[in-house]
This record gives sequence, C-alpha cells and structure tokens, in this order.
Amino acid sequence: MRPGPVTALIFFLAINCANAATATSASGSTALALAAVVAQYAPIAAAPKRTVASFFKGDTNFPYGGKISIAADKIVCRTSNVDITSRSCDITFKIAKRALKGRDANELFATMLMAGIPAEGAAGSNIAGLSKLNCTLDPKVMKQKAGGGADCTFEPGNQP
Repeated sequence: MRPGPVTALIFFLAINCANAATATSASGSTALALAAVVAQYAPIAAAPKRTVASFFKGDTNFPYGGKISIAADKIVCRTSNVDITSRSCDITFKIAKRALKGRDANELFATMLMAGIPAEGAAGSNIAGLSKLNCTLDPKVMKQKAGGGADCTFEPGNQP
C-alpha cells in the first residue's frame, strides 16, 4: 500500500507539532515591542533601558553605541474571562522576579500574543507563557530604518 496525501499531511503535522516546543523567533517591529515591554522590568542598567524606550517610541536619534540584550528566564501571563478585571504576569529573570497587574500585565500579554505566543484556556483563564527569552537590539542597524536590528528567540509554552 502506497502512502497517500493524507499520510503525508499527518506526517507533516506531526513534525510541526513536535517542533512547536522548540525555540521560536521574532524579528523587526514585533521583536522591538517584546524587548521594550520586558526591558522596563529587566535588571539591566539605566542607559540601555532609556535607549530601548526611546527606540520603541520612535526616537532613533538616541545616542547609544553597542548592542543591547534583554533576557528573561520565564514569563507567564494570565487573564480571566470570568473575573474580567483580573490580569497578571510573572516575569522571572536570573537575579530577580517581577509580578505585574492591570495595565502593565495587559500590555505584556498583548505583546506576547502579537509575537505569536499562543494563549491556552483553562477553567475560565487565558494563559500565555514563554521561557528562555533572549532579545538583541542593534541601535546602528535600527537607525537605518530598514526593518532590521531587533531579534528575539524564545520557547513558547507554560512550562513550570
């Protein structure tokens, strides 16, 4: 019996589902948004934080020479479709942990969804998570305004 198109489709889907838990990436404006929203809570120096914030609001004339790295070990955000006022995110960095509520949590949750991180539902909750976030911003490339200079990698999912 020869494998048909249905068998090929099942094989293709199985391979893609197996790769879903592996590293994923975002680049360009989506990576800048994700890096900027996380950077404001990250334990990094003030100068790179100000630079990232300036680029995110469109000011590319901000003076900064080197590349900027933003990393987080784990981010988990939750909203509720029962208690519609409930919004929270927990960000774990190597040396610190931050808990966000309300508007700040909503901003991070929406940015994660924009970056392609899937939300899962469980008992009235919407949960989106990622681990091993690593973003690199290159101000020299970003100042060229050609779509480059911002890249992030991460593993999607709500791993404990």
